[in-house]
Amino acid sequence: MTDPRNQTADGNPASTLLDRADITPLLQPFDSIPGLELSNRFVMAPMTRKFSPRNVPGESVVDYYAKRASSLGLIVTEGTYVDEHSAGSSNRVPVFYGDEPLAGWRQVVDAVHAQGGRIFPQLWHLGATRIAGAGPNNDAPIVSPSGLGLEGQPVGEPATAATIEGIVDSFVRAAADAKAVGFDGIELHGAHGYLLDQFTWEKTNRRTDSYGGSIANRMRISAEIVTAIRERVGAEFPISYRFSQWKGGHYDARIADTPHELEQHLLPLVEAGVSVLHVSTRRYWLPEFEDSARTLAGWTKHLTGLPVIALGSVGVSAPFLGHESEAQTSLSLAPLLDLFDRGEFDLVGLGRAVLAEPHWVKKVAAGDLDSIQTYHKDLESVLV
Repeated sequence: MTDPRNQTADGNPASTLLDRADITPLLQPFDSIPGLELSNRFVMAPMTRKFSPRNVPGESVVDYYAKRASSLGLIVTEGTYVDEHSAGSSNRVPVFYGDEPLAGWRQVVDAVHAQGGRIFPQLWHLGATRIAGAGPNNDAPIVSPSGLGLEGQPVGEPATAATIEGIVDSFVRAAADAKAVGFDGIELHGAHGYLLDQFTWEKTNRRTDSYGGSIANRMRISAEIVTAIRERVGAEFPISYRFSQWKGGHYDARIADTPHELEQHLLPLVEAGVSVLHVSTRRYWLPEFEDSARTLAGWTKHLTGLPVIALGSVGVSAPFLGHESEAQTSLSLAPLLDLFDRGEFDLVGLGRAVLAEPHWVKKVAAGDLDSIQTYHKDLESVLV
């Protein structure tokens, strides 16, 4: 009998949804990111868990990442708050500053390296999505490009020039600390409606200065951060930038309606020195623009030539925050392998699949599908 832990939410065993596809091409090493060699093409994507009391990653966080390190080419940690007063909104999300949190992150790095893995921290600022009065700095104001939330409602005050300078500096300090702690690179969170994405998106950026208006201006803060980090950490320390079209609660939102607009968004990052682009979608296989079968990851690869991570419901039945009606009847990996063969991406992001099953890659590679613990939301509070 199939272990009930290894069933989907509707009771189907994992083996009836997954297939025994040959993922050998995705198990090959990857060394096209300067300063980084990966044992395979699978990347653990960031997932906020709130398992760090007092904002310090402790022993359970160390164990959580170490458990997954031997199966994955690269781990990108959950989002970590940078050292800007208004960056965060929880006392249980890890921060990336201060002696005790950085010492905790050093233990995470050491544990991942001991398993043969590689790891980046994801550096994060919530911007307008910060909850007023919440920790870690209860008195912090809400900072955003134009004092607007994702619904277009007034939230806080527009960031001043001095605040923007402080935000840039906070990301640069975090990147320098990541290198000093022993991380293999860093990722900037420029997706899902958080601060950097709020500058990118026209709906939340109504500025009339050099940080608003044109696409180049809306990308300015991200490009400045990348440039300053590159100057600080050198040419051989990888910088990943995660972006998305969709925002939290706004799944039809778009920063680019055409390939040309997408190129205008991405080239400032390329010119600034980004090493890899992490493309977050809710369904990795869908074409992005009319009159083309290319996915968003495929267009990103085509337009920039940089290494690309493709993310979006690999190994799980429904898209992130999706309704049961959106569930897939099959988790076939054939479309993923087809897109890889077509050169649309270099690396594959796995989120909830490896949250539920730390050894998902090894088990799929071995055809051991019946023992895979398949993700369903009830598992989130207990998985470590």
